Amino acid sequence: MSLNISDILKHLHINDINPAFSTGSFWGDSKDGITRSIFSPVDGNEIASVQIASEADYEAVIAKASEAFVKWRTIPAPKRGEIVRQLGDALRLHKQELGALVSYEMGKSLQEGYGEVQEMIDICDLAVGQSRQLFGLTMHSERPEHRMYEQYHPLGIVGIISAFNFPVAVWSWNAALAWICGDVCVWKPSEKTPLTAIACQRIIQDVFEKNDVPEGVSCLVIADRVIGELMANDKRVPLVSATGSTRMGKAVGAAVGARLGRSLLELGGNNAIIVSQHADLDTVLIGAVFGAVGTAGQRCTSTRRLIIHESIYEQFKQKLVKAYRQVRIGDPLDQNNHMGPLIDRDAVKAYLDSIGKCKAEGGKFIVEGGVLEGPGYTSGCYVKPCIAEVENHYDIVQHETFAPILYLIKYQTIEEAIALQNGVPQGLSSAIMTTNLREAEQFLSYAGSDCGIANVNIGTSGAEIGGAFGGEKETGGGRESGSDAWKVYMRRQTNTINYSTKLPLAQGIKFDL
Repeated sequence: MSLNISDILKHLHINDINPAFSTGSFWGDSKDGITRSIFSPVDGNEIASVQIASEADYEAVIAKASEAFVKWRTIPAPKRGEIVRQLGDALRLHKQELGALVSYEMGKSLQEGYGEVQEMIDICDLAVGQSRQLFGLTMHSERPEHRMYEQYHPLGIVGIISAFNFPVAVWSWNAALAWICGDVCVWKPSEKTPLTAIACQRIIQDVFEKNDVPEGVSCLVIADRVIGELMANDKRVPLVSATGSTRMGKAVGAAVGARLGRSLLELGGNNAIIVSQHADLDTVLIGAVFGAVGTAGQRCTSTRRLIIHESIYEQFKQKLVKAYRQVRIGDPLDQNNHMGPLIDRDAVKAYLDSIGKCKAEGGKFIVEGGVLEGPGYTSGCYVKPCIAEVENHYDIVQHETFAPILYLIKYQTIEEAIALQNGVPQGLSSAIMTTNLREAEQFLSYAGSDCGIANVNIGTSGAEIGGAFGGEKETGGGRESGSDAWKVYMRRQTNTINYSTKLPLAQGIKFDL
């Protein structure tokens, strides 16, 4: 499939612009004029240059967002939901172009790029319904003629720090819910993928202007880590949602916690599929290969480890090796390819370093890795997906490498398999492949997987909007998207109303004057 990226940039109205930030319909110019070139990992070509926001720019954005919040929170939640519904419709109109830009700027396959935009559409749909159900509870008071209930109020400014691997979807999980809750958003996207963020802001801008949304409800700051650190330490930002590495999350969590703010952290994963002797191996093969090579292994939910029962280990290993020979690597805009490039050459170096460390610890590679060269691989970011036989305790296996490296581990009993699955610092996604009901239920029990996501007969990669997304341990404990994740973006208030002519005290306390 041939796509003209220049035409796509023009269609999305992001050609020849150098924004430092946008607050609704307002675009500002960076005071220091620093620009950064953005290169595609697909072909190594420069896509555009963008201005980098200064600290003064950040201050202007926060001031505008603070002003907008005072107005936005007064608009009824269903009315806010209606505006988010319109945003979903606008994303539907731009799905093809925006999905292609995600693919070209980040390097994921075109189908995954389209899928990411679909996630944005889906969260808008969910948020519309949720805007009519921001409900609290009512409780019976122990005091006569009293009523107790709880309600939720918007927090204020929600700071969103997103990662390159999902340059728009994860931001939308936060923004759509924050908006219907009455919050305003300041978004700092990854400095590696700012163009998709600018495209989203353009689409939002059109929808918001048509609905007279206060300027500053949606703010975009194209910046480096310095601005992220300012946001984490800023008392005017009551909630910071950050997606990225565990190292980054610990820094953000510490800074926000020190000022008693709230943080929503979606950090690293080290996800495993347990492959039981009772599994349907054809189903396992699809889930394992997509989980390991999809997005070139650059998902937080990517499959890093396969924990395979010893009785089927050799059989499944041969199936896996054969399947890897069929993985097509190349231009992600060509829908015939399964896997595109890593995000940049730093990621390639990390991939090669991990392979070296694995071999040094005793790992045996049954599918060798390496960097691809030649026509079609000129960016230097294309690598081979590889497979190594390892022990779970290897230091390199205990760490997340954002690359298509898959580790194979043997087990004997289901208890051992669960212990191996849980035996890493991260706790995001997990899965078991089995047709044995007892094994499945044991995996899902309190003594089973310790991850935020636990699946049966599907892989670790991918999640539906309706469920809360997030993990435990070094994954950060945050929850985004569906279920009751909306509560993160609001403050809870308990109310007691006395409609009697007396003032009885709780617990039967007497205080007579």
